[in-house]
Amino acid sequence: MSSRGTARRLRRWRVVAGDRRWLGLRRWPAYMRGAGLTRVSGQGGRGDAPPGADVVATRTVVVAQSAEWLRQVLGDPVSLLKTRKVRLVVEDWRNPHRSWSGRLGPLPHLLSHRARMPRGDVGRVVVEIELRWSVPLRRIIAAVLPLLVPVRPVPATASVDVTAQDLIPGWLGTRPNSQVVTGVLPGNDDIRPHDVVLATAGAPAAVDGDAEPGQTYGALLAATPAGAGRDRPETAVVDIEYAVPHRRYGPFGPTAGRAELTFDGGDDDGWRLTGPAGVLVAGRSDQPWLIETATEALAEVGTVSCPTLPGRRPLAEAELLLRLVLAGVLVHAPALPAAVREHLTAEVGDLLGAALPDDPAAELEWEVRTVAQRRAVMRGHGTPFALPRLVAGAFTALPELPPVSALLVTKRLEHVRAAFTAIETQTYPNLEIVLCLHGVEPTAELRNLVAATDRPVELLNLPAGHGFGAAMGVATARARGSLVTKFDDDDTYGPEHVWDLVLARHHSGAELVGKAAEFVYLESLDTTVRRDAGRAETYAAVVAGGTMLIGRGDLERVGGWRPVPRSVDRGLLDRVRQAGGLVYRTHPLGYVYHRRAGGHTWDPGLEYFLRGGDRQWPGLPEHPEFGARRPVDRGDGPLLLTGRIHQRESDTSTAAAASVWAD
Repeated sequence: MSSRGTARRLRRWRVVAGDRRWLGLRRWPAYMRGAGLTRVSGQGGRGDAPPGADVVATRTVVVAQSAEWLRQVLGDPVSLLKTRKVRLVVEDWRNPHRSWSGRLGPLPHLLSHRARMPRGDVGRVVVEIELRWSVPLRRIIAAVLPLLVPVRPVPATASVDVTAQDLIPGWLGTRPNSQVVTGVLPGNDDIRPHDVVLATAGAPAAVDGDAEPGQTYGALLAATPAGAGRDRPETAVVDIEYAVPHRRYGPFGPTAGRAELTFDGGDDDGWRLTGPAGVLVAGRSDQPWLIETATEALAEVGTVSCPTLPGRRPLAEAELLLRLVLAGVLVHAPALPAAVREHLTAEVGDLLGAALPDDPAAELEWEVRTVAQRRAVMRGHGTPFALPRLVAGAFTALPELPPVSALLVTKRLEHVRAAFTAIETQTYPNLEIVLCLHGVEPTAELRNLVAATDRPVELLNLPAGHGFGAAMGVATARARGSLVTKFDDDDTYGPEHVWDLVLARHHSGAELVGKAAEFVYLESLDTTVRRDAGRAETYAAVVAGGTMLIGRGDLERVGGWRPVPRSVDRGLLDRVRQAGGLVYRTHPLGYVYHRRAGGHTWDPGLEYFLRGGDRQWPGLPEHPEFGARRPVDRGDGPLLLTGRIHQRESDTSTAAAASVWAD
């Protein structure tokens, strides 16, 4: 993109992004002293008037407190500044995992780039970019972010281009196929130049020349609530790529820290979170994100109560509640004003207003509620999931969710019905079942089971001579999903399991995601133990093999499955890490790993699984999160709700996060 024309030219400009306590005198290069300055703090104090889209600066230096703060520059008007020489400095960069290898995203007319990373896992990063022609600063930042943090867009077989006109919605983030323009919409005689235009509510989009709006864009969405004439309620949308903090899981229960959300009176947009020791953090409703100090202040908080909401800025107040949920706390807002609830999905509104668990001893109930809230917010308001619904009226054939293929490779017909039902009853709608029978023939009962389901099913047979790794490769080749996930035929899966993996892949940016074998059913004792299997919601070396989900392209890029007879899961995990990819361990709910009485190829003994297990249940954990359906009182054990659970024996071991195949 050339920067010729009537653009105002500057020699240099500076941008500093960070918390107000961090902002101050920066060590600027000598050639940048005296240049214009923009401060991005989320709390006012912008410095000089920020340049707009009609300004070109030959040299630009951006100094950010962290990679998260660098991302916030994308939502500031200074990101529209066009430039061709940029020096980006991130003072406090943290490597997600030592095995990870970031890479620069695409940039047009790139002449040179240089990145200086710290010798350790924490430190200062300096990235220098030079282009032949000037482009908007936001495009350069979007290309640099994948070098610093993992980014994994949700795959789509078809999607819309989004153009924001005269505004910068924070939820666009690093979304591919999006742009921000000022003034008239650029035209194109060969193709419709814009699919979706996001503009201020009630304001028609100005188009280039004599083009009609119908020839310029396919749909016009209001970016802010409008009065009469609005064709839809404004839905709060959140960029969950950075709104979900990693390494945060818990605390849960009534004994965890509590805070109360209150709002300032009058026309003030201020809010504050107050705990027993006083104010934890304060902010403004018009601030488009929770700054890092806010999420740090919530580290020991389990529940945030919001007894009243003023309803003065309904959309901003709704977004604040969503961001608190994504920060990992349980939010209780029993008196949601109708104007605020209008911006929330029905599922989220119900979960925010529902009464808190009344049993102080049922810590699992508090944990389940917190996870359910966060899951509902991500799939209801996260950009890649909410946007297709918002434009569904104009693009009726647009797929809302990426197709997922569930791979079930088995040679034990006695377990197929339970395993097949566990997949069939998943709440994720766009799910295909790939059932690969290894060395056995399908029975009439199995064929009837396949014929009766509404899910698309691919049924195939392989000779017994194929190793398990080769069988997984054949099953994957027959799969049609953009994402593939592995189910084991003898474990327990809750109905939200696939949704959890799809969401974790996006917000973590990892190539491969899964759950830990934290809940383990010991058949010989008819007992489920909850053991310490590693920290949840964090990058890890291993996950349970029966829970792995990976993109089809990512799987093929690392060479697919190894054709080995056992330890197939471990082989894929190793390939992902060796290729510089990340493995992410999401929360453990909705999955129970089974240890059968008949023994396993890898058998460390029952004491291995009992060690560190501070909670036990007779039988399986009888809770809807794990697949239970009807409340039944067992009268013993520390629990819960019960009903039908998928119970199966096991011959794979994932306790070491690497399942094996016993031929």
